[in-house]
Amino acid sequence: MFNANIQKFFDKGMADAIFLMKGANVRWASGFKGADSYLLATPERAFLITDPRYTEQAGIECPDIKAVNWREKGGVMKAAAEIIKELNLRRIAFEDDALTYQLYSALSKETDAELIPAAGEIEMLRSVKTVEEIQYLRAACDIACRAFYRILEDIRVGVTEKELAAKLSAYMVFEGADTQPYGNILISGPNTSLLHGIPSDRALGYGDFVLMDYGCQFNGYMSDMTRTVVVGKATDEQKRVYALEKQMIEDSLAVMKAGIDTGEVYRASIKAIENTEYFKYHYTGVGHGIGLFVHEHPFINPAGGNVYAPNTVTTIEPGLYIPGWGGVRIEDQVIIKEGGNENLISVPHDLIEV
Repeated sequence: MFNANIQKFFDKGMADAIFLMKGANVRWASGFKGADSYLLATPERAFLITDPRYTEQAGIECPDIKAVNWREKGGVMKAAAEIIKELNLRRIAFEDDALTYQLYSALSKETDAELIPAAGEIEMLRSVKTVEEIQYLRAACDIACRAFYRILEDIRVGVTEKELAAKLSAYMVFEGADTQPYGNILISGPNTSLLHGIPSDRALGYGDFVLMDYGCQFNGYMSDMTRTVVVGKATDEQKRVYALEKQMIEDSLAVMKAGIDTGEVYRASIKAIENTEYFKYHYTGVGHGIGLFVHEHPFINPAGGNVYAPNTVTTIEPGLYIPGWGGVRIEDQVIIKEGGNENLISVPHDLIEV
């Protein structure tokens, strides 16, 4: 049977059915792991609109959902419209932040049902994780932590960022991660001030920061962690910046619990730097939910407006980024609970010199 949690969407009375096209939402609602597929779900039934590449896979992964070959129907929207007509559906919710104008126009042409924008509705439901989802997230984090200790052995003067990034990805697969690629950030020296820098041919030098922001998938569920280490011995300024960063993440973790607005987490993250010269070097986006997609609801930023529910899984990743000098980021992944949180990242926050 398709995901019972989607019933919470229908409890709102917004629509008779929902049409999903985002891969993570389709997978969450159906269990289907393939690509290029769509889900049309009602409170009682669901239809996976796919093509011959995935019909066998759909039968294995979600046998209780009817697979519809859109190529036989003359197109995705013709297939969807046929189901809508067959079931006499009158109001269809859709992901207006994902459905293209071309597909929207095609569906509008094929059916006279009312199309209701519902961006973010499924993401809101996905933000609170089930026991099974937490097990997968915990496994993904454990794998990433084990890979961290393996990559430390390879960090040395002369090795390139690209080489280390490739090894880090391989180590996660060796430790049990899904083999589906997941982009990792591994940068060094002055490149570490780039929030989402791309690994390059730059060779590590003595005294460089090495920033590793990476993760893996376990049964599709993602880990996301960051650690910054130093090649050789850290300078006094590196130690000073790192100490501020360590305080930033620990202050953040101290307030993260069910019932707290994400804006309060942001405010906690900047306490250590508010009256320092480094305040101008922080970035205001300091965390995000995570699950089948790496950046999910809720997001941590100054605006806030999102209150943590128990069993939300989120990252926390304040950082300091000084152009031309370098940056430091520490990122953990936690389960929000009543009265506190559980950190899924076991690697300590202490500065490591390799």
